[in-house]
Amino acid sequence: MGVLFHSLMALFNTERQRKCRAPYDLVLQGQNIILRMPDVSDWRAWTKLREVSASFLSPWEPLWPSDAASESFYMRQWRRFARRWVQDREYAFLIFRKGQDNQEGGLLGGITITDIKRSVYQVGTLGYWMGAPFAGQGVMREAISMLLPLAFDVLGLQRVEATVMPENERSLRLLRGLGFREVGLSKQNMQIEGAWRDQILFEMIKR
Repeated sequence: MGVLFHSLMALFNTERQRKCRAPYDLVLQGQNIILRMPDVSDWRAWTKLREVSASFLSPWEPLWPSDAASESFYMRQWRRFARRWVQDREYAFLIFRKGQDNQEGGLLGGITITDIKRSVYQVGTLGYWMGAPFAGQGVMREAISMLLPLAFDVLGLQRVEATVMPENERSLRLLRGLGFREVGLSKQNMQIEGAWRDQILFEMIKR
């Protein structure tokens, strides 16, 4: 992590409202992948993979801004990730091949625990995206399996939620296979490609 990162962390620490539950340099090691917080140096790999995966991801994500494949957009996203990490509101990770977290082609996708509610709730929402060249290889299954222990045992959450569009059969199989429980249907829950779309609600409770 560079000087800019630590300077921003110091600034964000002065305005935080809740205690951060995980260190900024946290790296989760899996059998085939690692998860770590995004860094400023990742912008080229991130924008390249997102651009290559645009047609694969756009049916499931909110409309991308016109500068979504630019360095300036990535930097805005990175500042948001860093700020919300410090504020205990979102913990965002990039997914890399093990041993290739600083190499060209090592980035595979991203995963977050976001919209964290504390007090009497202790709940967060799982979000994830996979680069098109790496879909169907078991990467996201491993990433979620790595992140859930952090969510429950380190972040102290009691419940992790997720939402999936009924048409997204790949994601439905993924969550069901990992043991998430389907709890209902949220009508017109999110605007995707200019239209309000239904989403199936899933949850996993701390065991």
